[in-house]
Amino acid sequence: MSVDLLDLLLDSCREHPDAPALSQGRRTLAYRDLDSRIASVAVSLEAAGFRAGDRVLFSVRPGVDGICLALGIISAGGTVVFADPGAGESMFRARAALAAPRWVAAESLLYFASSRPLRSFARRRGLELPPYSVVVPDARHIVAGPWLPGVPSGALRLRRLLSGRRAAGRLTSAGRARSEALIIFTSGTTAKPKAVVHSRSSLGTGLAGFAAHVRFAPGDRLLTDQLMIGIPALIAGAHWRLPAVGTDAGAKPAHYLDVLPGTDALFMVPAALDSLLALLDEHPEKTPQLATLLIGGAPVLRPLLERVKRRWPAVRVCAIYGMTEILSVAIADGDDKLAFVGAGDYVGTVLPAIRARIETNAAGDGELVLAGDGLAVGYLADLPGHPLVCLNTGDLAELNGDSLVLHGRSKDMFIRGSTNVYPGLYEPVIAGITGVADVAMVGVPNEIGDDRIVLVIVPGARGGGADVARGFGAQHPVIETVSAALPGLVDAAVLPDLLLVADALPRAGRSSKLDRRALSEAVSRYLKSGH
Repeated sequence: MSVDLLDLLLDSCREHPDAPALSQGRRTLAYRDLDSRIASVAVSLEAAGFRAGDRVLFSVRPGVDGICLALGIISAGGTVVFADPGAGESMFRARAALAAPRWVAAESLLYFASSRPLRSFARRRGLELPPYSVVVPDARHIVAGPWLPGVPSGALRLRRLLSGRRAAGRLTSAGRARSEALIIFTSGTTAKPKAVVHSRSSLGTGLAGFAAHVRFAPGDRLLTDQLMIGIPALIAGAHWRLPAVGTDAGAKPAHYLDVLPGTDALFMVPAALDSLLALLDEHPEKTPQLATLLIGGAPVLRPLLERVKRRWPAVRVCAIYGMTEILSVAIADGDDKLAFVGAGDYVGTVLPAIRARIETNAAGDGELVLAGDGLAVGYLADLPGHPLVCLNTGDLAELNGDSLVLHGRSKDMFIRGSTNVYPGLYEPVIAGITGVADVAMVGVPNEIGDDRIVLVIVPGARGGGADVARGFGAQHPVIETVSAALPGLVDAAVLPDLLLVADALPRAGRSSKLDRRALSEAVSRYLKSGH
């Protein structure tokens, strides 16, 4: 049964009015304050001419005010369109054109940095920011942060929206539960951007199911900057704590240690958790007491789980398997993952609101197909004519009751020795390592027909790599970084035989999908040339 996201939040605010809801640094909002500020944003926006159905291109960093703004937009019947300024100007413009927003909400620093002459200065340093003040013609603007040069005249200041007319208990707008509320861009090209559209009911159903399964409870202190983890905590009456802006567990794990004390539940992606565990190995006295560790964003593999259990023997680990189109699909208990014996990656119990089945695809493989009330409305370019009814995930899988085991992605498999290697299980984990912009794992046949595993890395900072068309490089600082991290992140049976760097990976088609065959052939030529 579907549920409305805002009804769930309103119920939580009414049940826990005096309990802490949202914190960052020394600032804390109780649930009654959260309700009041979200309502204030909605009422103030409507007074400024905001209409139900309006879309807002959203580039406000995670924080107390940014979260209130996003929820206030949804409460007013609008749609939050997440927009990443790091996508590059061409892609940003293409995404903005597809979404056709009437409003732009962004940090004042983005307006300043994308204005002349700073925009040219940023471009010379490899940062292509879209000109925020004009990238959406005739848009109304909402600015977060101090007023800086470049902010359009007439822009609404977020702090005034938050402190405007209050209307506690007004979080929801009747009759809009199934209308769009959130747009998330996932992939695609400048010619054909791809975006997932969620409604309040698909979000509410998915996030409520997640909250129930991980057993968030009133008073639990969750540390994360991820909206889709923090909102379920609010639904359950827990206390969502946000790390300070710029506190990155992957890039700066030492800074993250300062915000860990007093945490009951922690969410991390595998690569960031790897960095944190390495630091705690050096400073075990700083190990926080945790009740629950949530891991997601990439496959959660045995080597990392074993390290977690050595550091926190009693912690409850929830390994999350999900996707943008349907959020959390299955959750595995860490002990169950470690106890699993068999081929593939056990990803846990399928959540109750999700209908999962296995269909034989054209290649004769069993592919996971998903449906249910938590499924997104559809892809933006296909709506309204072609909503999503079910999702063919492309993941090869098997179902035993409600237990789900993945076997990689369709058509992306090679063999080393007796091991079937599915690159899709490992590439997302490796891509999260600091300094890695893109990565691909390919199998190159050797003289006896076995596959040699080669990992091709695109460094985060240009320089030191090579164009795939010209060749590869075997010397770059990122190779040492990745080599050191891999034994604790991926299974020993798939550790690469060789690591190379390149400036880009070959991609093909309108969706710019990785051309694994072209990459394998290019690597093979490189190796045959005597490298």
